Amino acid sequence: MQLAELNDLSEYLIAPDPSARRLTRPVIGTDHNGDEQQINVVEERPLTIYLNSQEIVTAMTIGDYPDYLALGFLRNQGMLSKEDEITGVDFDEELETVVVRTARETDYEDKMRRKTRTSGCAVGTVFGDMMEGLENVTLPDTSVRTSWLYALSSKINRTPSLYLQAGAIHGTVLCAGDRPLVYMEDVGRHNAVDKIAGWMLSEGIPAEDKILYTTGRLTSEMVIKTAMMGIPVLASRSGFTAWGVEIAQKLGLTLIGRMKGKRFMCLAGEQRLLRDADPNAIADEPKRSGRKSSE
Repeated sequence: MQLAELNDLSEYLIAPDPSARRLTRPVIGTDHNGDEQQINVVEERPLTIYLNSQEIVTAMTIGDYPDYLALGFLRNQGMLSKEDEITGVDFDEELETVVVRTARETDYEDKMRRKTRTSGCAVGTVFGDMMEGLENVTLPDTSVRTSWLYALSSKINRTPSLYLQAGAIHGTVLCAGDRPLVYMEDVGRHNAVDKIAGWMLSEGIPAEDKILYTTGRLTSEMVIKTAMMGIPVLASRSGFTAWGVEIAQKLGLTLIGRMKGKRFMCLAGEQRLLRDADPNAIADEPKRSGRKSSE
């Protein structure tokens, strides 16, 4: 499908499916008035990722797109490269495992001894030195129009999602220009990013002209993953951490946060911004509606 053919919600190559089985569960509770209410809550379940015969990690996830999650996690950990020949990705729903097989023999025992627990929801994990591999990253000198940012924010915030239905979840969207392409959700924002990385690896999608949009905080882990994917622009409704900003500045990654209505802040990579939209012509963001209380 050509990107030019996409429009409205059909712009998405992959969009959230709030009605998908196993992603939410109805639960009965009582509200502040003591009245009984039924709400949907997000499921989370373990997924153990293997690379060939080696167990790598067990992640807590909502359970959709396990193949993309495994591929993206391994890619962002530097355990898979673009040159690797992937001979199989096998998911066992009953055992809750996914095995990624490569033509190359792999052994990451030493790397796995150096493990960092990150600030990601559902506890993110990074193996080895967090900065390992970034010394070779050169991000493309592309431009990003502010009109694209405003259009993306409006489209993404109106997209039906698990967040709007049940809350307690993060979303990450791969975008090209003003078009949202792939929208992934998970209990941890790092999982949502890894799913996108896995899809890009599986489909051979180039990164140099893309924007990554996330609903979560702009932390060091999010910046590192975006850079490892080769994406030059990272944007969010949420705020920043100091280390995330510092790494983005060192890498030359464009980091944009607090995107709400006409407002945003750019704390790194300002040189990519083309301010082609008048902020005064952008309406303030209306309050969100439709999300049930679940957080």
